Amino acid sequence: MNSPKTLYLVRHAKSDWEDPALADRDRPLAVRGRKAASTLAGHIERSGISPALVLCSPARRTMDTLRLISGSFRDPVEILVEDELYGAPMGDLLRRLRRVPAPTPSVMLIGHNPAIHELAIGLLSSGALRGASGAGSLKQLKVKFPTGAMATLAVPGSWKDLGNKPADLLEFALPRELSLPDGG
Repeated sequence: MNSPKTLYLVRHAKSDWEDPALADRDRPLAVRGRKAASTLAGHIERSGISPALVLCSPARRTMDTLRLISGSFRDPVEILVEDELYGAPMGDLLRRLRRVPAPTPSVMLIGHNPAIHELAIGLLSSGALRGASGAGSLKQLKVKFPTGAMATLAVPGSWKDLGNKPADLLEFALPRELSLPDGG
């Protein structure tokens, strides 16, 4: 049996809509988005997250998000920017992830909604989505996948079989919650 893999699903941080002449693909991050991506980067660094492979949409906002978080990876990371990830529906993202080489222990996919949200929901067990675990982050993920958020999933089996067995949600990191001061 293959050991569990780790999948990090990241929705790009908040983009800037100020210039209506810009094509959707060319929109940069807003100030709020840069701050959220930096907050997520701090969480990645503190958590020791370092995916073996990053798959990223070529949109400017996803590339800006990647640029801001990639300096927090502890180990060298293979980064692939793939045109087909821009605007890809959930099924296309799943098919791409199923082509990840078998020995790859972890993948970070940086992309767009609604596909990132649909992929996360589609990979989790229906029992978990009914709130059986009682986890607040799971309830939040069921409702919305905000910009700049990252879902960490433990995926059973191999990448080629992704989705055949339910994944477990390990964490749903939201930049607005990561930036809250500790209560103690």
